Amino acid sequence: MSTPFYVSPQQAMADRAEYARKGIARGRSLVVLQFADGIVFVGENPSRALHKFSEIYDRIGFAAAGKYNEYENLRIGGVRYADLRGYTYDRADVTARGLANVYAQTLGTIFSSAAEKPYEVELVVAEVGETPEGDQIYRLPHDGSIVDEHGSVAVGGNAEQISSYLDQRHEEGMTLAEALKLAVQALSRDTNGSEREIPAERLEVAVLDRTRPQKRKFKRISGRQLSRLLGAEVADGDEEGASEDAE
Repeated sequence: MSTPFYVSPQQAMADRAEYARKGIARGRSLVVLQFADGIVFVGENPSRALHKFSEIYDRIGFAAAGKYNEYENLRIGGVRYADLRGYTYDRADVTARGLANVYAQTLGTIFSSAAEKPYEVELVVAEVGETPEGDQIYRLPHDGSIVDEHGSVAVGGNAEQISSYLDQRHEEGMTLAEALKLAVQALSRDTNGSEREIPAERLEVAVLDRTRPQKRKFKRISGRQLSRLLGAEVADGDEEGASEDAE
């Protein structure tokens, strides 16, 4: 009988981590930034059917990079958790921190299980507060750890380069237009340092806007409103699509 091939636990976990990181890096980058009136989500996404950003609850938004079917399952699970907790207790008891803990447990369990491959996803859970000081942004890598972010965060693709660019240029109190332009500039930078143009129709943009009178602070930005914020001219016959609330 042949001897089974032995791999140390440390090496097995390192291999699983490398597998997940490579899968995430193949996806397009996205960024999440704080601005004066809330939090903005920006990513390059030519698909109009598959969203990288979604509403989870009243003040909570979700962003993900990696394999769509995997992070979509996580998003649906998060919505169910939030709805059940809000219905059982109180809507104020649904928080980004609680949701991040639930996602961390799920991702950590899958990552440490030898029976299935690790999820090739990286998540961002954000909650807009009554003031900028109350905003919360949590990044969850593939292994289920939780990173408390401030100001800006990038995931997927060349996230390290984009994060470095944002850290040097992001400022507190930026307007939505300023934050959006900065995000697009960061996403436009290639790994070799050159820049490319990303047209507005290839962008997916959403915000958690604390100034909205509704309880639900999440809304999408597209069409004329997006082009206007980016400072581009829009022809009269172009798509209106100023903004749409999350479904």
